[in-house]
Amino acid sequence: MDVGLLFDLRNPTQWQRPWADHYARTLEFCEEADQRGAGGVWFTEHHLFDDGYLPQPLTFAAAAAARTTRVRIGTAVVLPALRKPAQLAEEAALVDLISGGRLELGLGAGYRLPEYRLFDTDFGRRFTRTGDNIAEIQRLWATGAITPGPIQDPVPLWGGFYGPRGARLAGRLGIGFLHISHQLFPLYREGLIDGGHDPESARVSDLLPILLADDPEAAWARVAPHLAHQMNSYRQLSVEGTDAPVPPALELDQLRHQPEDGSFGLLEILTPEQAAARIRERVAGLPVRHLIFWASIAGMPDDLVTRHIELVSQQLPPLLDKQFQLATGGPISTRNGHG
Repeated sequence: MDVGLLFDLRNPTQWQRPWADHYARTLEFCEEADQRGAGGVWFTEHHLFDDGYLPQPLTFAAAAAARTTRVRIGTAVVLPALRKPAQLAEEAALVDLISGGRLELGLGAGYRLPEYRLFDTDFGRRFTRTGDNIAEIQRLWATGAITPGPIQDPVPLWGGFYGPRGARLAGRLGIGFLHISHQLFPLYREGLIDGGHDPESARVSDLLPILLADDPEAAWARVAPHLAHQMNSYRQLSVEGTDAPVPPALELDQLRHQPEDGSFGLLEILTPEQAAARIRERVAGLPVRHLIFWASIAGMPDDLVTRHIELVSQQLPPLLDKQFQLATGGPISTRNGHG
């Protein structure tokens, strides 16, 4: 199990820096994570966001791969239904080659109608097309049908799905499940069996809504406006192009609501010690491979980003080791890196 950081490259108008500077600074953060021992840097995809949400994660992943030496290079997620399988297979193979075999390719179906319209793709068939394209990418690599191929054989693939259908699909394809859910994990295992895969090969990872800080209360005051932008843009753009009403904007006091079932809130700002205990509580009993954290929340101040990277990369892993040893009575290595 390792810890990593996810970058979405949002650059909202109210905190905007020049785009070239913003991309350069983010690559510096990737280098910082690599040097401090993080297990991975991850990139995600959306289109048509006013704040410039990263539209092409593999392009940025290639740049990060060239600037780092050890971290895994991941996508969480790229949308295969918006691309030709051969195109995605070639691009991903190049990232694996540039990185020296460090790619973790997370794939998802997406949920926004305007993005599918932008690429002239049928939104109604997104799950079918996503599954078909993932299977075709696997075939292209396995048969050497694109050249050059990736270093890793196979490249670790992940299905970033959040419902029963997606859990079963990830299993049938024999790939990892990019969602930590005790409710959906049995369906993922059933999918592995249905697809003829060993259920003991099951592995899960996820993006956790946790930010680390030395003083969580002080950090909340500074992060809250950025979180409000992030959450409200998701809520408003999720219904764009549909007949559904636009959800009302969340107020700042709603951002800290904690679900009664103990699941994660929109964002929890914690000390490393608090985070380790919270994570153990939520992932116990699951075969977790990667724990991924937002690197930045919608253009939040650089000093908070830098300290968060330090705490995730250096202080959290030994605390997680200790928590899982207490829970199991034996060592479970939370080493930074693949494995």
